[in-house]
Amino acid sequence: MTNSSTVAILDRFYAAETEYVAAGGRGKTDFAPVAAVLDPDVLLTVQPGLPYSGSWRGHAGLEEFQAIFSRAWSSIEFLETSQIVDGDQVAARLRVRFTARATGRELETSLVQLNSVRAGLVTEFQTFYWDPAAVSGLFD
Repeated sequence: MTNSSTVAILDRFYAAETEYVAAGGRGKTDFAPVAAVLDPDVLLTVQPGLPYSGSWRGHAGLEEFQAIFSRAWSSIEFLETSQIVDGDQVAARLRVRFTARATGRELETSLVQLNSVRAGLVTEFQTFYWDPAAVSGLFD
């Protein structure tokens, strides 16, 4: 798999996630476009201190995460992305703007994801926010 195809898979995930959140999440839109780029045993780990922290495994786990995430945010806008690929491993730096669903308040922040992509599917996400207190502060 080339570096460009690995980056393209992650870009497809970010686009599908953006659409899923904007549509309102589970029960309001189809999870299939998100699942299409995920390994059946995918693992997502989100650092502590966030309204959606924890570990989520498999398509069902990621759909549950996306349901919680979609209740928190009404939109995600990727302002800047950069990715470094080393074989199956991808370090992604993301600058994003989130809009809180309940209040409409916006937050611009950065996060880093350590991802794994194998055989054209994402197998793992480890997500680290620059300022988890600012994220959580939107929900106080």
